[in-house]
Amino acid sequence: MKRTAIVTGANSGFGKLITMRLAKRGYTVIAGVRQEANAKKLAEEIEQASLSGMIHIEALDVTDTQSIQSFQKKLHAYAPAPITLLVNNAGTAYAGFAEEVPVDTYRQQFEVNVFGVMEMTQTVLPFMISGAKIFNMSSISGLMGMPALSPYVSSKFALEGYTESLRIELASFGIQAALIEPGSFQTNIWNTSMKEQMVQPAEESKYTSLYQKMMAHIESQTSSYGDPGEVAELVVRLAEKKRLKRLRYLVGKGVRLSFTAKQLLPWSLWEHIILRTLSSKK
Repeated sequence: MKRTAIVTGANSGFGKLITMRLAKRGYTVIAGVRQEANAKKLAEEIEQASLSGMIHIEALDVTDTQSIQSFQKKLHAYAPAPITLLVNNAGTAYAGFAEEVPVDTYRQQFEVNVFGVMEMTQTVLPFMISGAKIFNMSSISGLMGMPALSPYVSSKFALEGYTESLRIELASFGIQAALIEPGSFQTNIWNTSMKEQMVQPAEESKYTSLYQKMMAHIESQTSSYGDPGEVAELVVRLAEKKRLKRLRYLVGKGVRLSFTAKQLLPWSLWEHIILRTLSSKK
């Protein structure tokens, strides 16, 4: 059977790597890209990789219902082949301290990372049959909170709950949903998105010291960020499995150890470890 995949946010980071690797494995990939300039750049890379016949770029803004509806109409052009894989990868990261982040910023965060996923899933599900899979790109931040990251963290926690319910609802139809939970990797969401969308505390803010420690911690970890190809390879490998035995797939250096520690340790001790780690940063 012809294998057709949809990848949102396909122009960079995990999305681009997943798109390319799926195409190399024989999938026809519908690559959703929001900005025209990014679409042109991606098209050039696809041509250079000799994958033009396997990847079809479509305009898609997951925060715009009209854009999603236009995308849905184009899916009929790929019929009668069903969609066998949906990778909800489009995402962004806002940061800042909960007291100081405008509520509208939280809304913007959820529009991309949560509501965009929900609307895309509703749009694509009618094109799926038994054996199809949905991968929602979450994060280790969907399993544990950190200071100054509450917009991003809360959106990923919401995505986790949504996917858990979705998986159970779809089980009887043979459609499987799962979460991909990367740690820190060399992608734009950390290198650009979060830094540009950080609500920085004012000089007189009571959070200035904690902000400086948090930024120092992030900078100290940058060199150890993983190769995003590891995440792309995991997605492709799981896509080709007949059965996904787990809901959550953690990937990245130290993420499984961190999550296990959070589960097993008393909260007071876990909290102490985080605060002590940050207090050691100048």
